[in-house]
Amino acid sequence: MIFVPVDVVPHGKWVALRALVAAAVAAAALAGAPRIELTFDPAVCDQPYSGRVYVVASTLGGGEPRQAVGWFNTQPFFALPVEGWKPGEPLAFDAAKSDGFPAPLSELPKGKYRAQAIIDLNGGSHDVLNAPGNAYSEVVEFEHDPQNPAAEPLALRISKRIKPRELKDSTRVKFIKLRSDLLSRFYGRDTYMEAAVGLPEAYDADANPQRKFPSIYVISGFGGTMSSAKRMVGTKRYADLGLDIVVVYIDADCPTGHHVFADSANNGPRGEALVKELIPHLEREFRIIADAGARYVTGHSSGGWSSLWLQVAYPDVFGGVWSTSPDPVDFSAFQRVNVYDPADNMYLEPDGSPRSLSRKVMGMQLISRSFSAMEEVFGRGGQLQSFEAVFSPRGADGKPLKLWDRQSGKLDMKVAEAWKKYDIRMTLENNWPTLGPKLKGKLHLFCGDQDTFHLELAFFKLRDALQRLGSDAYVEVVPGADHGLSRDAFERATRQIAEQFEKYRAAHGG
Repeated sequence: MIFVPVDVVPHGKWVALRALVAAAVAAAALAGAPRIELTFDPAVCDQPYSGRVYVVASTLGGGEPRQAVGWFNTQPFFALPVEGWKPGEPLAFDAAKSDGFPAPLSELPKGKYRAQAIIDLNGGSHDVLNAPGNAYSEVVEFEHDPQNPAAEPLALRISKRIKPRELKDSTRVKFIKLRSDLLSRFYGRDTYMEAAVGLPEAYDADANPQRKFPSIYVISGFGGTMSSAKRMVGTKRYADLGLDIVVVYIDADCPTGHHVFADSANNGPRGEALVKELIPHLEREFRIIADAGARYVTGHSSGGWSSLWLQVAYPDVFGGVWSTSPDPVDFSAFQRVNVYDPADNMYLEPDGSPRSLSRKVMGMQLISRSFSAMEEVFGRGGQLQSFEAVFSPRGADGKPLKLWDRQSGKLDMKVAEAWKKYDIRMTLENNWPTLGPKLKGKLHLFCGDQDTFHLELAFFKLRDALQRLGSDAYVEVVPGADHGLSRDAFERATRQIAEQFEKYRAAHGG
């Protein structure tokens, strides 16, 4: 501790001295941080790198540290912004300039660690640590004692690249990568949409080569990428009900997180690109019925929100939605926050206690303040940041405007006003005279009453609004179910999809 007797300090010099003391205290704290020196090989990147470099310090005994960073029980990780870092050039990982979670690097506890460094070379995915193409170091073990720092810095050499995913066509699954003119103009560079197309056995085996099939577009939850595609395009569960249908998995991964197929100021015309470019392309390339009555959409969690949004935003394009455990469909219940209430707070309950983002899962719970802090270390691509990227206007710095102050949790009412455009409950209520007739028989919604992320709160509000509007929507609250719902609920949804096409076929023949 540094002690200065205040009574001997002239008043005019006190402010400057206080700043000097604060700097000395900060320097003393940083002295306890482990010294880390990084380099990256020209083989992984032959150009100077600008972006964020990450270091993970794991206490776990096995696996790669970069894969031990997650929502629950994450391992300590740190990020340092760099500019023009050259291949082979040593870089001191400056604890004073870095961000860290759950605490700064200067507060890393004494212990044994396994460390790994990562640079984000992919740039197109939300996953800044594990996306294909990212570069990383070998795992290096080290022991840290803040009171007795190691004489030599921990050296981490970034020398490996995460291999690109192998997406090979098979008889039943075909992979599509289509350049989007709309998105390419928005980003000012070639930008692609990706999809996986699952074909039913009858597609090739059918005696009628002119036969066309209905389609269902499937959207994964947050974190889903094209690596998820093969397990998402199964056709058997539909075939077991007598429905031969083409299952199309559409990729919602993007640099800011999950773009939810909503046109936005930050992610571009994602919905428009889907309905005007990708869907017409697929219906030209495959024997798919090019009619809204035989074209369906479904998804879970963020995919649940996406699918419902697509049905509401493009009521003439899709003939039915099966949305399960959707992200908040009413922003007056954005999990536990009313974003339209200036007295509410992202981090605090009305009684001042910490606000949660989840119920307890195996004894662990997500707390809003710490979850937000963790995403700030990622820099981009987090779940909460993903919402801002879709719903918020773009700021003068080119980034999404923030709904809440990252220190206090105070809500910005100007940003909240802009979010109303994407509030599904509000959109339906404000446009029901037009939307009501177009959505007749098309809405099928499912959510557990014990949703892990409190999503039932918004779901209940949407259910009540649909009842007031006189909608014929099928809205099911699954008793006792968490975010994963139940097998029975998904089976009911599958049967409803089969029944929907039977109605179409009966009306159109064939």
